[in-house]
Parts: sequence; C-alpha cells; structure tokens
Amino acid sequence: MSLKSIIYDQVTNNLEILDQLLLPGITKYVKVKGVEDGWKVINKMQVRGAPAIAIVGCLSLAVEMRNDKFESKKQLRQEVEGKLNYLVSSRPTAVNMKGAAEELIDLANQLSKDKSVSLEDMIHKFLLKIQHLLEKDITDNQSIGDNGAKEILSRVSGDSQVRVVTHCNTGSLATAGYGTALGVIRSLHAMKRLEHVYCTETRPYNQGARLTAFELIHDKIPSTLICDSMVSALMKSRNISAVVVGADRVAANGDTANKIGTYQIAVVAKYHAVPFYVAAPFTSIDAKVSTGEHIVIEERPDREMTHVGEHRIAAKGIPCWNPAFDVTPASLIAGIITERGVFKPEQIKAVLASVSA
Repeated sequence: MSLKSIIYDQVTNNLEILDQLLLPGITKYVKVKGVEDGWKVINKMQVRGAPAIAIVGCLSLAVEMRNDKFESKKQLRQEVEGKLNYLVSSRPTAVNMKGAAEELIDLANQLSKDKSVSLEDMIHKFLLKIQHLLEKDITDNQSIGDNGAKEILSRVSGDSQVRVVTHCNTGSLATAGYGTALGVIRSLHAMKRLEHVYCTETRPYNQGARLTAFELIHDKIPSTLICDSMVSALMKSRNISAVVVGADRVAANGDTANKIGTYQIAVVAKYHAVPFYVAAPFTSIDAKVSTGEHIVIEERPDREMTHVGEHRIAAKGIPCWNPAFDVTPASLIAGIITERGVFKPEQIKAVLASVSA
C-alpha cells in the first residue's frame, strides 16, 4: 500500500497532511483547521506536488465551511471566491489549484443564482464537489499510471524489462494517492516489467532523495538514487528506456513547467535518444497559456540553497538565484501522459478544443 499524504474524514471534519519537511526522518501528520492553515502548509511546502496542492487547498476550504455559519448564499459565494483566490496565491506556478478554484467559483456563482437552491443545499452541493475532486484525483492517477506504462512498453521488444529515470517527487506524497510519474513506475512494477528506476536527488530541496526514495523503499521497488549531475553519465553507461517526470503546468503548445532541473534532463535525454515523458492529470494543461514563456516561475528563498537543515553549506554572503521550476520545450517531449490518454505535444491544442466543444 502506498503512503498517504492527505487524510480527510468528512464525518469528523478532520483534515491532516503528512509534513514532508520532516521526511524521511520523522513521519508526522499536521492538522489543517481551515484556509489559513491550508495556505501555510502549501506555501511552506509541508505539502507539495501540483495535484496535492489543489486537493489540500480545496479540502481546507471544506473544513472551514463545515465550521462556519453563513447568513446568505451571497455571503457564502463571496467567502468562497475570496478564500479560493487567496489559496491560489500560496504557490502560483502550479495550475491545478488555479483550475480547481475557477471550477469551484463557477459552481458557487451558479448555485447562488439558482433560486431553487437553498443555502443549505448550496453548502451541501459545494462540499460534495470538493469530495469528488479528492476521489477523482486517485482514479485519474491510476489511469495515468496504466497509460504511461503501456506507452513505455510499446517502445521495447517482447517481454523486456525497462529502466526508467525520474526527477523530483510525483508519487502518493505529491497527489491524493498513487502518483503521476511515479504512478507510471508503480504500474510498470505491478506488471513485473520494471527492471530498475533511477531517481535524482533534486537539489536544492532534495525531494527525490527525501521523498521519492522514501516511497520507492516503502513499496520495495528496485531503485537507485543519483545526484542531479549524474544523469548524462547514467544515460551513456546504462540502457535507459525512458524518462518520466511530472508537471506543475503544461502550456497549450505542450511546453511544460516542472521542478527545476527537468529541462536539463530533457536535453540530455534528447542527445542520448531516450524518450522523455511528462505525466500529469489533464487539469495540469492550461489552455489559457499559449507557450511556456508565459508561465510564471516561482522563486524560492536563498536558504533552500545555502543550508541543509540548520547547517550552512554555502559561503556566507554569496547571492543566490533559486527558481523552483524550469520550462521544458515541447520539442523535447515524446508524449504527455494523462488519464485521457498519451498525447504528443502538438496534439494538445486539438485535444483541448475537442474537450471544450
């Protein structure tokens, strides 16, 4: 059974998240009592990963709604809109929270205008929608895993096993469950077709070393940790079948923002003729952003580079540049793996058009 990053009980109205700042040394769940707590755990990266950010943000609103008293549908609608926009500001690059917020605000507006819907009905329908988002994330991830595994295996002969490289953390710690890129790896492992997975440490925050390695060991998946700077040497010396990474936002042309260091792996993969895949829920595709040049890149504090825990590893006084993400051009991406199927970057616009039609 995979690890759970989010625990939510709607009966007791209890929301807890696994504090990922303490992993792998300490396993501790933190209680989220409302939107303010939700914003803090997302911003501080106690919870991270684009799908998990959206789920925790929405659930923090659900917890607060169950505790609050509302005098009118208009007041509820205003509260919902304000608090969801506030949650979006916690980490701006990940599109999933923004998309969920827009969907929920639209729902609040529709219910508010519908005179046949009472205040109690509006609250009930709104909370049901949030619960549905949680459940859908898990089933979508399992579909992503299966779709990605089939795509990667379609490129190898017979019953050959595959070796895969992944970057950052995209497993059950980054989602409501199972994972996106790590979900693909889980599916390959379940099919007994995974020979080995190599996970990068993912400096400067070490999500690969702390979190992905933790999940791989937990699930007994054959794996090896490598430094970010070892990917070129690995691809030259080992027969790597594919790279599979997650995404915080996919532009309409297929350009993809993901954890810093992703772009350089894609370049190296292209040189070594290793197919490079992006695995993400369809909600990570932002139809409103035409290319990766328009994706806002979050910049993080210097301390994440200069310190490991409380120990300084960089010379005092050195200035830092610490973007949390980079953008991989669509030309380097072999396919974008979603719950709806695997698409080439140049197919994304047509798929978006068919969905909105």
